[in-house]
Amino acid sequence: MPADQLQIRTSLGTRDGQKIVRLSGPLTIATLFGFQELVRSDKSTGLILDFSEVPYVDSAGLGSVLGAYVSRQKDGRKLALVGVSERVMNVFKLTRVDQFFSFHPSIPAAEQALEDSSQAVEG
Repeated sequence: MPADQLQIRTSLGTRDGQKIVRLSGPLTIATLFGFQELVRSDKSTGLILDFSEVPYVDSAGLGSVLGAYVSRQKDGRKLALVGVSERVMNVFKLTRVDQFFSFHPSIPAAEQALEDSSQAVEG
């Protein structure tokens, strides 16, 4: 895989209604179109974005993640981020959008948090 490409792998989560999207490569203006298409078409109640293999994001990439958050919030669906590197996290913090996201150290932790938050809404 060339260094400037983004590979996207999806799988079902271990809990009902959850989907995991594993990103590998930079999330930039040159690579974000497949990501945006996938996020827009996804109808899962809980979406986990695994950033473990994302070395960096640019402003367009950040915007696409923020767009995913906004569209999911409108529909009452959840979004969680996993494995965000310090470099990528700094972009979230510098732009002050980190406050909108739920960050987790692992996929199981994110799955549990999404399940807990949906049960809290139902309860």
